[in-house]
Amino acid sequence: QVQLVESGGGLVQSGGSLRLSCAASGRTFSIFAMAWFRQAPGKEREFVAAITWRNGGTYYVDSMKGRFTISGDNAKNTVYLQMNSLRPEDTAVYYCAADTRAPGLSIRSTTRYDYWGQGTQVTVSS
Repeated sequence: QVQLVESGGGLVQSGGSLRLSCAASGRTFSIFAMAWFRQAPGKEREFVAAITWRNGGTYYVDSMKGRFTISGDNAKNTVYLQMNSLRPEDTAVYYCAADTRAPGLSIRSTTRYDYWGQGTQVTVSS
């Protein structure tokens, strides 16, 4: 089992920045990749960014690349999402996810991940 706890969400003005953190505990040695997804009201959960745990490879949605940066600290079993130049359309609940199975599924797909955090609310005011 892997437990994920997100933190760092909140209310920020348009153009501002936030850094989300996701701390993993439990069988962290089994993690192959971690990712951030987000879900706005009435919308499907969408991929934001991912990082592979062994080599630190990163993946982004093109529309967020350059504004959002994912990073990881293996020693702390923590993944971060630095979000800059935030826009009102970035308002959503942001979820952290972990993949411990390394299946042949896209790193951008929700179905790849078998553990999820409880989510942290990010609200960007205009």
